[in-house]
Amino acid sequence: MNEQDGGSRWEDIYKNGDVESLPWFYPGLDPDFNGALESLDISRGDMLDLCTGPGTQAIAMAKLGYSVTAIDIAGAAVEKARIRASRQGLEISFRQGDIFGNDLDRSFDIIFDRGCYHVFPDERRAEYAGVVAKLLRRGGYLLLKCFSYREKRSEGPYRISPDEIQVNFEELYEIVSIVGTVFQGVNREPEPQALFCTMRRR
Repeated sequence: MNEQDGGSRWEDIYKNGDVESLPWFYPGLDPDFNGALESLDISRGDMLDLCTGPGTQAIAMAKLGYSVTAIDIAGAAVEKARIRASRQGLEISFRQGDIFGNDLDRSFDIIFDRGCYHVFPDERRAEYAGVVAKLLRRGGYLLLKCFSYREKRSEGPYRISPDEIQVNFEELYEIVSIVGTVFQGVNREPEPQALFCTMRRR
């Protein structure tokens, strides 16, 4: 899926499908996110989960004691994630919305993006950096995971290179690291090639 289409396609996917069968489903905190939090020595703060989808990352962070807000364009995704969190006794602020026209009225210490940036075409990816910067406190971190230019499958989202990350983000962010990794545990083999980017808001 290579473009945002007003949410209708995503709505259909989450409304009609089993969330746990989706190829991007991962039941716990993504290992790359976990490793970044440990290396940055971040153990608390306000976190925003962009394009939360199944809500697993938001739920994992809430379990660790973070104050969590999660947004997704698909209302069905938000509702299913809200139910999943409620059953575990967790308080998470789930919001339906488009990140390019969001009504979030606060800023965050940490923003997670596990597979959102790479669904947008070129011009929207450039715009994304500025939109997200407005939601991130100075000195806060954007942790972004996306499909890598090394991934050779024909299907799936856009492929992203380290050079593109540099061009789109370096003005507003200190790029701490860009490392090659995979989307662990998704329902496909081999695991898709990914980039994991740690960026600090200037």
